[in-house]
Amino acid sequence: MASYNKVLLMGNLTKDPELRYTPQGTAVVNLRLAVNRKYRSKDQELKEEVCFITAVVWNKQAETCNQYLHKGSSVFVEGRLQSRSWEDNTGAKRSVIEVRAERVQFMGAPGQGKTQGGAAAQPPEGLSEDASSESTWLAESEDEPRPSDE
Repeated sequence: MASYNKVLLMGNLTKDPELRYTPQGTAVVNLRLAVNRKYRSKDQELKEEVCFITAVVWNKQAETCNQYLHKGSSVFVEGRLQSRSWEDNTGAKRSVIEVRAERVQFMGAPGQGKTQGGAAAQPPEGLSEDASSESTWLAESEDEPRPSDE
């Protein structure tokens, strides 16, 4: 049976990226995206729905995203869906499906990134990095166990 797992998203960040490191020193950042869809209902009323998605970015690409992106930044993410599950502090089983980002393209105009020393940062056109060796996810909350590289 054939299978294909590819995700293309364009949206805006709902919060600033928060760079973290695994115990082995691998950089990882979660990008919280809002992806909007406008449509007309049966009675021709214009409606809008929003889908909130987490994209997980690893290695050098994660550090670059953290440096240049901020809440409201427009990004294009290419990646794949990946699920993970864990047991929280109460013993309840939890699970989530996230986008494992393989490529992140900054869509905003140059100079709209975070600043360092008062000067506007100039983001690169886009980043692509093969990080398929990562097999764990960084825990997002205190309830989740911290990952380790395999």
